[in-house]
Formats: sequence, structure tokens, C-alpha cells
Amino acid sequence: MAVRARSWRPPPPPLLLLLLWVTGQAAPVAGLGLGSDTELQIERRFVPDECPRTVHSGDFVRYHYVGTFPDGQKFDSSYDRDSTFNVFVGKGQLIAGMDQALVGMCVNERRFVKIPPKLAYGSEGVSGVIPPNSVLHFDVLLMDIWNSEDQVQVHTYFKPPSCSRTIQVSDFVRYHYNGTFLDGTLFDSSHNRMKTYDTYVGIGWLIPGMDKGLLGMCVGEKRIITIPPFLAYGEDGDGKDIPGQASLVFDVALLDLHNPKDGISIENKVVPENCERRSQSGDFLRYHYNGTLLDGTFFDSSYSRNRTFDTYIGQGYVIAGMDEGLLGVCIGEKRRIVVPPHLAYGEEGRGNIPGSAVLVFDIHVIDFHNPSDSISITSHYKPPDCSVLSKKGDYLKYHYNASLLDGTLLDSTWNLGKTYNIVLGSGQVVLGMDMGLREMCVGEKRTVIIPPHLGYGEAGVDGEVPGSAVLVFDIELLELVAGLPEGYMFVWNGEVSANLFEEIDKDGDGEVLLEEFSEYIHAQVAFFLLLKTVRSVLREVEKKELPVDGFNQFENTSVMWRRNFKSKNVL
Repeated sequence: MAVRARSWRPPPPPLLLLLLWVTGQAAPVAGLGLGSDTELQIERRFVPDECPRTVHSGDFVRYHYVGTFPDGQKFDSSYDRDSTFNVFVGKGQLIAGMDQALVGMCVNERRFVKIPPKLAYGSEGVSGVIPPNSVLHFDVLLMDIWNSEDQVQVHTYFKPPSCSRTIQVSDFVRYHYNGTFLDGTLFDSSHNRMKTYDTYVGIGWLIPGMDKGLLGMCVGEKRIITIPPFLAYGEDGDGKDIPGQASLVFDVALLDLHNPKDGISIENKVVPENCERRSQSGDFLRYHYNGTLLDGTFFDSSYSRNRTFDTYIGQGYVIAGMDEGLLGVCIGEKRRIVVPPHLAYGEEGRGNIPGSAVLVFDIHVIDFHNPSDSISITSHYKPPDCSVLSKKGDYLKYHYNASLLDGTLLDSTWNLGKTYNIVLGSGQVVLGMDMGLREMCVGEKRTVIIPPHLGYGEAGVDGEVPGSAVLVFDIELLELVAGLPEGYMFVWNGEVSANLFEEIDKDGDGEVLLEEFSEYIHAQVAFFLLLKTVRSVLREVEKKELPVDGFNQFENTSVMWRRNFKSKNVL
């Protein structure tokens, strides 16, 4: 409110008026001590501790007063009009005694002044108000001093150690302020409204003195700007809050600064030595960030949620400034991205982000991938004899370390002290791992990088693998047992033996090894192939198409098989 621009004009020339009753203003006062009634007498009843400036002839002053006669009868008071008396000193606009009495006063100083008739209204007096030859007493409190030659005064009482940029003409700023008069009376405060004052500088949106006083400030800087009235609201003041001819004092703290022509700025904090790939438009990123305003005020953090922010870049899923700032990053890189409001949340802001706010993001890139990515395989070691390669259906035993792209360890069979065992192509592992284990020989060591769409997808594994995470497996193949030929299948149609485990576990060690399982299955296959042959023979016998000798040869066997297997739907 108190800093908006308004039409103004310089102070008028001296009106050469004495204190005339017709103006509704009685002139108040200058000599020290209270002696005879023929001399000017001044008693300094209160002098402030700090007095940076005193009244000189030619200054313009605003003061309150009470005028009385020696018997205490009041004849005039500025307080009754609820308005200070405003006048130039030493230019004949006051009675001579008051012209002298005001010289040397400080703002907030209080003086009691006795003015003899010869320095007041003399033998004529003021008809109906001040009798002839009256001694006048004035109780004066000085509120304001300025001079037509004054300029804006700037006092910086705090400046941040780092100041990379200062306010220039046409910049847009956000600042807090307390606005007071020269006597310290508060007339306005952005702090009370809990909202910054947001404006352009140097283009006429502010009073001229504030336009000038803000130039050169750094974000975080605090300064006091003192503005004479002819660079503020002039003779008219501003409504009920700011009287005419008032000097204004603004205690300003600059929070934010940008120019509408600004783009984003990027400061690289940490860039990994090895950066095989940089992010491009269309990539999917997982990153951590701290978000602050330009003055350091915190507004958001992925760390506080213990979860990365996951998004596509270059496709409008994030604010325009971040879309641009996340391009060209490496995995593991840390950078600071400063985003002006027109590339962020604009004039409206969002949530706890105020309108027209510059945003600062300190980011750490955890990983990224592209939906078109396949797995990546890097072989680190192959034994001299690497002729037998893994294929679908093979039984594999291998060790692995599983980690994220930033090196975070997820799992390790070495730590568990046991291998991971699967049948390749049977769906026991994620698709990317199934692909990464193929055409591998025993003893080989390789690294397999799996994008999330071939890993655990957007959901991840709760508490173990983050959603949309790229996975890195360091693998060593220890054993390979060739599987059944492609297309070979064994289907068990009969009832399962109640002692199946014991029948398979030949050595009785409580563990079914692949060799034991394979031996059992092959035995069942051989047995059922034999049954199939016997069934065919029996059918021929029943048709009497075989000689009796042939029938007798299988009779005892057929009776036994029918008894044992008819209930199992084998025959």
C-alpha cells in the first residue's frame, strides 16, 4: 500500500503566511532556559538517544503543539485537529520566536517554549484569539524533517556473503517491509499481512523513492530506505494512512528477484567421472530433490517422503523449467536448477509456493531409462572353454549381486552363502534376468542392466525394490545342467503317491537333488512307455488277432497291471 506509485509534485514556494487564525493554524517556536518574559526561552523536556539530523533554516518540518497563555488557558492545539503543523523553517512562514525555537530540534524531541510578544504577535495580537502583548507558551513535539535538496537515503544493515545478482531496472521483486514515519510510527507492514509485496522496479509501479531505493539489492539483503515526501506521496499523502508532506522510512528484506527475460540457470555440483549416457527428452527419471525459494525458505523435499520423484522429461509432466533442467544429466549427478516463475508456477503459485516465486531445486539423479530400452549385457570374464551355452530349459546355479543404478545394494546370494537356482525360461525370474542369463557358459561373469519394464515395473517390490527402478545384476554362472529337448513335456495324469518325496529322495538326506528328480522322472517315463506297449498288446489279444501263445505270454502280466493301474486311468 505505502509504496505504490502516485502522482506527486514538489513542495510549493513559501506562502509568506504568519500564523493566522483564518488558516486554522496557530504558529508555534527558539533561547535556552526560562528567564524573563522579554526573551525567548526554551526548555528541552525530552531529547531522543539518537539524533541523526536536526532542524536547520530552510528545512520543512511537521510537528505537533499545544499553545497556551501563561495562566494555562489553551488558545490552540494541532492535536485537536488531528493533524501536524507543516511548514518551512526560517522563511517567514512562522512567528519569529517559533522560527528560532525549532532550529536544532531532533525528530521526537519535545520542547517547552516561551515566546515574548515582540517575537510573537506584538501589540496587535490576533483579534478574538490572542490579546495584544501576549506571552505565548508552546509545548512542541517534532515529528518530521526534510529539505527540498534531500535524496533517497539507503542504509544496508545486512548483506549476505554471496551476492551473485542485484536488482536492476525492469526486474520483478518480492520483498517484505515495515513502513514507518520518521518518528517511528508504523503505518503499514507486509509482515502483518503475511504476504510479500511483489512488483516490478523502475517502471513506475512504485513511488519514485522506492524505485530508486531498491536498486542494487541482493536477495537476502536488508536495508532501510528513507524517502522525502516529494519522492513519496507529496502534499496530498495517501488516504488516512499517510499524511501530506510525510517522510517515509521502509525497512526492507529482499526475498526474491528475477527478470521476465530470465531462463533457467544450472549449477553442476557433482558430475560423475564416468558418464556413459545423458538424459534426453522422453526418458523416465528417478531423482531426489530439495525445493526452496530464492531466500532459502524450504517448500518441499522428496527426501522427507523417503521416495524419489519419478517422471518422464521433455513431455510436460513437470513444470517447464524442470523439464529443461533435467535434460543432459548423468546418473549420480547432483545439480542446482533455478527456475523463474514464468517457467514454474507463475503469478498464482501453488500450495505453499507463493505467486511469482523463483524456485531452487537441488537434485540428485538416481537413475533413468527409456521405454524403448532393452537389457544391457557386459561380459567381464569368459573361461577358455566356453562352448556350452545356457538355453531355455537348462537348470542353472549362479551367484549374483543386485543393486540400483546409483550403487544401492538390494540383494546378494554371496551374502546369503547359497546360489540361486532356476530352470531358464520357466518364469522363475523377471523377464530381463531370463534374457540376461541366456547364452552364458559356466564360469562366465557378466553385468546385466535391466530396465523396469523388463524388471519389476512401476510397482516394484514393496520394501525391497523401488517402483520404476533400473536394476543391475553382477552374475557368475557356477553350474549348468542341460534341460529336456525343446517341446518335450511330461504330464502326470495319475494319483500322486503319498510317499512321493521319499520315493524321489533315494539317498534319504531330506533333500531332492536335480539328479534324483531327473532319475525318478525318467523311470516313470520308461514305465509308462512300457504300459502303453502292453495296453496295445492286450487290445490285440482281446480281438483274438494274436495266437494263443502270444496271449499266454502276457496273461499273467496283464492281470497284474489291470489290478494295479485300472483305478489310476492308465489303461
